Amino acid sequence: MATLTQIALSFIGGQKADRVKGRGGEAVIALPTPQVTGGMPLMAALAARRSQREFAPDPLPPQVLSDLLWSAFGVNRAAGRGRTAPSALGAQEIDVYAALAGGLYIYDPDAHRLARVAQVDARRVTGYQDFVDEAPLDLVFVVDHTRMGLVPVGQRESYASAAAGAIAQNVYLFAASAGLATVIRAWIDRAAMADALGLTHDQHVLLSQTVGYPKP
Repeated sequence: MATLTQIALSFIGGQKADRVKGRGGEAVIALPTPQVTGGMPLMAALAARRSQREFAPDPLPPQVLSDLLWSAFGVNRAAGRGRTAPSALGAQEIDVYAALAGGLYIYDPDAHRLARVAQVDARRVTGYQDFVDEAPLDLVFVVDHTRMGLVPVGQRESYASAAAGAIAQNVYLFAASAGLATVIRAWIDRAAMADALGLTHDQHVLLSQTVGYPKP
């Protein structure tokens, strides 16, 4: 959908996710065990890290999707609380949602799986840019303030934004290592996205991040 059309729809409340035709995606997507060894050396990944805005429509293979989500915010310690990205006071206040063609999912780091929250294709409401519904995956980072009871109210937004930024950088580094394209975005119709996600008043959308293979 063209950017100007999306902006116009947002002003009149017409920006909506598309209902998936047919059965859609599975209710639960069990992800393969992440491959936590190998990949590009860190310094090389940092040198290759960049934002890209042209994407091929090809879906990500299950193993790539698994490795991507684990890299973003997966569990990396046996105790279960440690994640690949930091969170002040261990609040783990960020939820990572995945907008796929077959449905809208939330990532469960403990079970390392995706659970469907809506049978809609919400990619086009994850941002105003033309490419958001061309790429196979749009990640959405949502803060849940109910988990931030130990954080002073006036500091919660900055804490959550820092946590989401760390997750986004993990995605960037994985994308560089895996030969994927990605770009972080803050220009979002947050009301439409919250409606698609079914968020409560204690949750709000912080950022979106598009991921896919580079357009040839």
